[in-house]
Amino acid sequence: MQVKTASFEKEKTKAKTTVSGAEAVIKCLLEEGVETIYGYPGGAIMPVYDELYKYQKEIHHVLTRHEQGATHAAQGYARVSGKVGVAIATSGPGATNLVTGIADAQIDSTPMVCITGQVGSHLLGSDAFQETDIVGISTPITKWNYQVTKAEEIPEVMAKAFYIAKSGRPGPVLIDITKDAQFASLEFSYKKCSGIRSYKPYPELNLLEVERAAEVINNAKKPMIVWGQGVILGGAEDLFKQVVEKAGIPAAWTILGLSALPTDHPLNVGMVGMHGNYGPNMLTNECDVLIAIGMRFDDRVTGNLEKYAKQAKVIHFEIDPAEINKNVHADYPVLGDVKESLKALLELLEPNSHEEWHQKFKDMYKTEYEKVIKGNLDVNKKDLGMAEVIQEINTQSKGDAIIVSDVGQHQMAACRYAKFNGTRSNVTSGGLGTMGFALPAAIGAKMAKPEREVVAVIGDGGYQMTIQELGTIFQTKVPVKIVLLNNGFLGMVRQWQQLFFDKRYASTTMVNPDFITIAKGYHIKAKQVNDRSQLEEAVKEMMESEEAYFLEVKVEQEENVFPMIPTGAAVSDILLE
Repeated sequence: MQVKTASFEKEKTKAKTTVSGAEAVIKCLLEEGVETIYGYPGGAIMPVYDELYKYQKEIHHVLTRHEQGATHAAQGYARVSGKVGVAIATSGPGATNLVTGIADAQIDSTPMVCITGQVGSHLLGSDAFQETDIVGISTPITKWNYQVTKAEEIPEVMAKAFYIAKSGRPGPVLIDITKDAQFASLEFSYKKCSGIRSYKPYPELNLLEVERAAEVINNAKKPMIVWGQGVILGGAEDLFKQVVEKAGIPAAWTILGLSALPTDHPLNVGMVGMHGNYGPNMLTNECDVLIAIGMRFDDRVTGNLEKYAKQAKVIHFEIDPAEINKNVHADYPVLGDVKESLKALLELLEPNSHEEWHQKFKDMYKTEYEKVIKGNLDVNKKDLGMAEVIQEINTQSKGDAIIVSDVGQHQMAACRYAKFNGTRSNVTSGGLGTMGFALPAAIGAKMAKPEREVVAVIGDGGYQMTIQELGTIFQTKVPVKIVLLNNGFLGMVRQWQQLFFDKRYASTTMVNPDFITIAKGYHIKAKQVNDRSQLEEAVKEMMESEEAYFLEVKVEQEENVFPMIPTGAAVSDILLE
């Protein structure tokens, strides 16, 4: 008979400890290295919060003022840190208030785990108080979801949740836990998930596909790269830069790809899409090889698909098989992790410069500068413009700030005129276009990188959708800088009404409150700029502040964002005015 030693028994006790389901949730978070979570308590999740109270030194819980704010803050944290963001809420309205942020995270490939409480398992399906089928609701907008009804399920389900959220193409996962499962006991032990049967997040790279792509690129006369957020999510920024430089190929970015390559890099030719730069949009329909890297050819990038890059051979580097040939046919698809794919490609590329081809982009930029950019930065025009504000922030931050934007005209101005030296510096709502995203996302971004300056650039419409998160800033003392570009309109909708609806400004005029007084009510330093002579000093004061700061800038009311590709038009039908 084998004699069990004292050390053996000690290890056994250490491996398995009897805890409640609620405490198991907290222990799982700790096992996954979670340090910060965002949430709002309620009846069905109260057992978890009770346990969380005991672990305040290990996990920082941020009480947002709305559950949607919790998801956006978790997104901002994830986008800047590269870690999984975590949001937590109760059942019923608490859970449904997470939906917008979950949908935003799904379409923008943001790794996030949402934990919701649920009524007791014996009440499921009875329309109990605050019962909502959040698993059914969230199925189309999550990468995976699961309802836990037994405490012993919690460790394995939580491990799977984090693995699925962060592996392959990242995305949101929702775990719904009944109240009785939170109260029940289990013998806790945790094993991180490293694989799930039938789930293959990393396609096996076919080197023959890479070789074919490299041959086409090496023989191209007018190649063009369009890169997206996949480069950032895959941590392939350095390899990507080497590929661009070795092949000498002009490279353009989608909104979410912005900052993977420094803005001022000589081969960075700007943004593609509806309000992108003139050159890369026009020359999409002139290049002979279009190399898409970690992007999904969404409609805002392509415009009319029937007239998109029909002359080009299309090479598509992508990790998600569902994106291949979904919108644009790929002549040379390369499935695989972007870092692995680009490493293999780099070795096969022949050094090149494509100077004449690149000169075309430079010439078109000159045209855009004269017709659009110069006027937007003109300090002699009557009213202060959005581009001037972004440029002033750039000047004083030296391109090192993280810019968090909402959606609308200010978003386009921020993406077009901001300068970024490093990666993970542009945080915005891309695919879903969520008004109200920026303020809570900036909170998460600053908590992820407290050593970096974080500036939220927001319009007066989106700001009021999550303005209550000023309370979160006040309570946590997170030193976020908020720049409100106030034009008194729902600006982007108004622009469309001006251009395509004969200036019928239906329900887009904003009657706004006193934003300065509101900010001061939350004990946040605040200043208003009404004239460009005040701008430099006000931005300087904001950037030098060690506390949160609110800066309202009154900008031109009917300023439009150009260039612009009208709906249904080809990318080469881009308008400069």
